[in-house]
Amino acid sequence: MHRERLIARLIGRSQNPTAGGKRARRALPASCSGPLLQRAGSSGRSQRSTRAMTPTALGVLLALLPLPSMLQSQGTRRQGRTPEPMEPALRRLSHYLLAHYQKGTRPVRDWRTTTNVAIDLMVYAILNVDEKNQVLTTYIWYRQHWTDEFLRWDPARFDNLTQISLPMESIWVPDILINEFVDVGKSPHVPYVYVGQHGEVQNLKPIQVMTACSLDIYNFPFDVQNCSLTFTSWLHHIRDINLSLWRQPELVKFDRSVFMNQGEWELLYVLTHFQEFSVKSSDSYAEMKFYVVIRRRPLFYTVSLLLPSIFLMVMDIVGFYLPPNSGERVSFKITLLLGYSVFLIIVSDTLPATAVGTPLIGIYFVVCMALLVISLTETILIVRLVHKQDLQPHVPAWVKHLLLERATVLLCIRDRKKFSQTRTQSSDISRQEENTDSTAKLNHYGCEDPREYEAVGGMRPAPAFASQADGSLLMHDVLREISAIRQFLQKHEEFRDVACEWLQVGYVLDVLLFRAYLVAILAYSITLGTLWSVWRDA
Repeated sequence: MHRERLIARLIGRSQNPTAGGKRARRALPASCSGPLLQRAGSSGRSQRSTRAMTPTALGVLLALLPLPSMLQSQGTRRQGRTPEPMEPALRRLSHYLLAHYQKGTRPVRDWRTTTNVAIDLMVYAILNVDEKNQVLTTYIWYRQHWTDEFLRWDPARFDNLTQISLPMESIWVPDILINEFVDVGKSPHVPYVYVGQHGEVQNLKPIQVMTACSLDIYNFPFDVQNCSLTFTSWLHHIRDINLSLWRQPELVKFDRSVFMNQGEWELLYVLTHFQEFSVKSSDSYAEMKFYVVIRRRPLFYTVSLLLPSIFLMVMDIVGFYLPPNSGERVSFKITLLLGYSVFLIIVSDTLPATAVGTPLIGIYFVVCMALLVISLTETILIVRLVHKQDLQPHVPAWVKHLLLERATVLLCIRDRKKFSQTRTQSSDISRQEENTDSTAKLNHYGCEDPREYEAVGGMRPAPAFASQADGSLLMHDVLREISAIRQFLQKHEEFRDVACEWLQVGYVLDVLLFRAYLVAILAYSITLGTLWSVWRDA
């Protein structure tokens, strides 16, 4: 800028010769006080009379103006100092690569060349498994690598720079998508990619993936899920873009180096598979599938779901040891049924809900509820048998044969048969003794009816025996009342024997149903335990 001002002043002076040489000398900077000023001063003194500067002298002066700066730079070099570069190597290389770069076309010089994209992923966390909507949310570290033939340079020209990061928006990026995408997750934005000196482009970024997955919850809470992530080019055929695996499949399968292993789900392994996909005999597309296999940790659900249900079922089994003729058993069973209903209401939100199928643990709860209802029904039946026997007939012979004879042998209840036999024999003996005693007493007191005498001889007893006849008549009335009482007691004893028989039937039937109930529960529990153990160790 200072040099331009000086030239302008000199040109003005050449146009105005009357301005004199003093103004020109005052306009020169201090750096020009060398040979240039001396030469200009001497020429001014020699031509002071003319008061005009010729065009030749003006040209010489303009040619000598850069001389001080050149002398200063030469002096600086002689002192051993190098001048600072005009622009950093990173900026020069970025400008060199992107100045004439066209990101709208595939980066190959020959269109027949296939761009090979190598991909890789590492599972970082399992964020959510939505069984109802069949959606799996994972957080992965995704990596892809390809070669760009227009992003190559000689490192010697750029201060031996072999790698540079460039904005992703400025270069060509393959359109690799996941086919199972259902929603865009909250993934952090990484705006740069790494580029090597031979055109190797590395795109490394974390992705929150929300993908559709066919979740099978029949084995809940011991279920294992297998969800696929299919990477493919949405537009380019396999002739344009081909996919490959960055690492070996064995390294990808058991790689848990970055996985957060403290959640509900456990990562088992990641399988890989490459295939070509075509639609209706059209051009093929390259697909790379990653199968993420995860397993649920069942400890929480075992403690909160299975153990309370098992405890309630155990209490229901213990309730069978209450006396069958006691009304407390019915109240106890009803309380257990209500408690189990409240338990199911509480855990209903914990169970996974799908429209496809019901998990096995849901069937388990329903069967347990049905067993409690059956147990309550059996208790009501037994109580009905052992109460209100006055209106019941005698136990049928076939029931006695099946329950009091065959079932007691099958169930090892031999004392009940002996008790029933002893009870029947004692009741028969007591009846015979009472009948004998009553007949003897009636015969001893001469309890004949006076009408019998009239029928036999037609004669009435003599008046001397009138007092004796009155006493016999009184005794006859008393014995008749006693006979009525005896008949009542016999009838009551008969009812009691009937009640005892039904009580024995109820007892044997209670034991039979209890053991059948116990066998059903044990078989059901063993089956479920075996299935869950096999699924757990599979």
